Amino acid sequence: MTRWVAPTATGPVRGTVVVPGSKSATARAFVLAALGDGPSLLRGALDARDTRLMRDALTTLGVRFDDQTDGSLLVTPPSAFRAGPIDVGLAGTIMRFVPPLAALAEGACAFTGDAEASARPVAPLLDGLAQVGVRIDHPEALPFTVHGTGSVAGGRAVIDAGGSSQFVSGLLLAAARFEAGLELHHAGGTVPSRPHIGLTLAMLRDRGVDARETGPTSWQVAPGPIAARDEVIEPDLVNAAVFLAAALPAGGSVTVAWPSQTVQAAHAILGALTALGGTVTHGPGTVTVTGTGTITGADLDLTDASELTCIAAALLALADRPGSIRGVAHVRGHETDRLAALETELGHRGAGVRQTADGLAIEPRPLTGGPWAAYADHRMAHAGAVLGLAVSGVEIDDIGATTKTMADFPGLWTPLVGA
Repeated sequence: MTRWVAPTATGPVRGTVVVPGSKSATARAFVLAALGDGPSLLRGALDARDTRLMRDALTTLGVRFDDQTDGSLLVTPPSAFRAGPIDVGLAGTIMRFVPPLAALAEGACAFTGDAEASARPVAPLLDGLAQVGVRIDHPEALPFTVHGTGSVAGGRAVIDAGGSSQFVSGLLLAAARFEAGLELHHAGGTVPSRPHIGLTLAMLRDRGVDARETGPTSWQVAPGPIAARDEVIEPDLVNAAVFLAAALPAGGSVTVAWPSQTVQAAHAILGALTALGGTVTHGPGTVTVTGTGTITGADLDLTDASELTCIAAALLALADRPGSIRGVAHVRGHETDRLAALETELGHRGAGVRQTADGLAIEPRPLTGGPWAAYADHRMAHAGAVLGLAVSGVEIDDIGATTKTMADFPGLWTPLVGA
């Protein structure tokens, strides 16, 4: 683990940050290219720990990845998937997107991962696979084994996706390769992060798949080929939000590339930053957030943008009045229990933080520097960096956790904040 003292801003921040490609879109593009009917050329794909592990997992299944001299990536699917061991690391996308592909292989695929990954929920996804004819050993959590037979019957499945929208996306991504396709229903509480399901459906349709939402809690994918596609991966808007957020406690303006049309949770992200006191300005292919150095306490519904929870909690701890976050109960099952981690770490630094049924209530109080545990979670490390802009001496125990979605977060962050 690499310790890192978060730099404190000595004045308003000003700058433009080039944010890497979307982890969510990259993971889906890799999987769909692996399932495609020919080679796909991907540009702007994220290069980070999660996506490298995804490449390794798909390579194990027989997919070929060729890095091109112009930075693009040629992905060639195999004629048939082969079985082998899969290391998911701490990546939810691998433990939830790859098992359906393993079911299409001949033989047993044993899934293992980081110690922390065993606490991440996966049972609903595996239950869905079992309902359409796949045999799985120990389907409650990692480690588990998928026994592939080369084909999946498909049909109808009912799962509880209240813990993660990835349970839905993981099944939908491969469903066109199931013999009968898939009719998927959710039975349970609110499905979190629904824009990610929209991203899945859009990327399927871009590849000629008949994939649709048939009701508020149901989806259908018809069987058929998944077309190869050359694609440009758009920037990761949640990673972009980390840098945009720097303008709020420090003052100043930060600009990032921002697509004019996207199925990422753009509106929810910018809405939260606006509610916290930022001013959002759109330019040609960009967004700029300007802050005054004063953060407004707010009640934030992050149902559609739960990945903002850690950043938003750090900002609320610096706000001018109490605030809250709701709609994010499921982040207790992310890389770590994020609500418990934020309650602990912000509490150690002096903030008044209380967990609620689906979020946090935060009372700003005088804060002090000191240790900040990242819990092997990139978003917790990001939160420590944001807090450190206004509180000197915040020491993050493992800044290396940020390599999960960004190859060099400190290298982008430090110049921006003038350190």
